Amino acid sequence: MVKNKYSASEAKYKRWIKEGRGQGVGSNYQPWITVRDVPSDGRSHRVFGHKSQRTHHLLSDLELAVFLSIEWNHQTIDIREQFPLEREDTLRIASDNGIRHPSDTGVNLYMSSDFLIDSNDQSQPTYVIQAKRSEALLDPRTIEKLEIERRYWLLKKIPLFLVTEKDVSQTLVQNISWIYPAERDAVDDDILLDRTTYYGDLFQQNPNRTVTDICKSIDLTYNQPDGSSIYEIRQLLANRCFYFDMLSQPFHQVKGKDFVVENMGNLIGARHVSNQ
Repeated sequence: MVKNKYSASEAKYKRWIKEGRGQGVGSNYQPWITVRDVPSDGRSHRVFGHKSQRTHHLLSDLELAVFLSIEWNHQTIDIREQFPLEREDTLRIASDNGIRHPSDTGVNLYMSSDFLIDSNDQSQPTYVIQAKRSEALLDPRTIEKLEIERRYWLLKKIPLFLVTEKDVSQTLVQNISWIYPAERDAVDDDILLDRTTYYGDLFQQNPNRTVTDICKSIDLTYNQPDGSSIYEIRQLLANRCFYFDMLSQPFHQVKGKDFVVENMGNLIGARHVSNQ
């Protein structure tokens, strides 16, 4: 079988291990597989993670949707994508259960899980997510590989969840994708408090107007560049000063009455703790 630059080899694996792939936590973690290791015609993404403070390598649109949902969860502490499974363990599991271990050009592959997540949820401090398109689950070979992965994490006593596109709310992903870039903005607590009070009053006074319409009126009234107010709303949402039901409707349809003000005293306290 002809090998190409994406083919597996023991030399490549030794190099990856030496580089520290699949090792570390937080900003020091290096994924086992990066977007450079898969064909360029695939739907891969490089996305900055605010919790990890590093760039994450996501190999499909579904992985991106799942990542944004996990990243937005306030209980998430760290996300390690493309996390490698110990090959000796997966080989033993495959052998014990009569399953053919994944291989490529005669080399036994290192299997990987899409996401290993650390959480501050004491009932489930660590868990794993594997993202698969629903049609992939019709393939018996895919099911065999998932069974190896399932048994691997079962032995580690870490729960594994299988997620398909049917489990992901596209409205939620759309809303998070719109808000997410504003998480990188540094906004002082006093400014957040003032803006939350200001916009909160406006939303109460205009409960049936869309938030986008309210913001357009503010920009026009105060002769501000178009989009100034709506960007401030993005920053407030990114900092959890307001919230709304992001599962039910996209942001451009949300009205003033749909916005709920967070308890700002608790929020500012939580921000201080997380920044220590």
